Amino acid sequence: MGLLTDSLDKADTAHFTRPLPKSAKSQMQYLVKQIKGTKAAADMLGITQRTVERYLKGQIKHPRRDLAEWLAAEVTKRWQPRVRDRAKKQAATTGGIYIDTRARFGFTAAPGTTDDPRLRPITQGLPPAYAQRLFDAHAAEQQLQDILAEGLQEICFKDRGRRADGLTVEFTDIDYIDVDY
Repeated sequence: MGLLTDSLDKADTAHFTRPLPKSAKSQMQYLVKQIKGTKAAADMLGITQRTVERYLKGQIKHPRRDLAEWLAAEVTKRWQPRVRDRAKKQAATTGGIYIDTRARFGFTAAPGTTDDPRLRPITQGLPPAYAQRLFDAHAAEQQLQDILAEGLQEICFKDRGRRADGLTVEFTDIDYIDVDY
């Protein structure tokens, strides 16, 4: 996936109230329960149904590295959906979202201003409306980047419309990004 999508997923996991299952057996049990069957779990993970059953019985304890990563990712994706929804709802209605990034920002502005793109570190809180838009567009990486560019443009660079009228911000070459809500 992309940096923004991964960062949003990581922010989701910060709200978990219980630890994720650690052993392969407990992860497989959770996954089988969530997707309702060993056959569906086997198809999702690209292994045989018999192998899934052997994990459930504890006959296989240590999956190969790629399967272990895939299994952990699938369990994490499904873990505590109501807790995630509650945290997202709070961010989208009252709390907002916090962005810590270092990226290349360029500007389209009035002649005579310095509009050359340059790498800038920015830590900024965005209002709940931008959080809701980010959650709604969670699938498309470029769309997420455009929403963040617009939010940083309005809140950080235009100071909520009090200065720099007509400024357009380009948000590219993301070095790192951390999202919290």
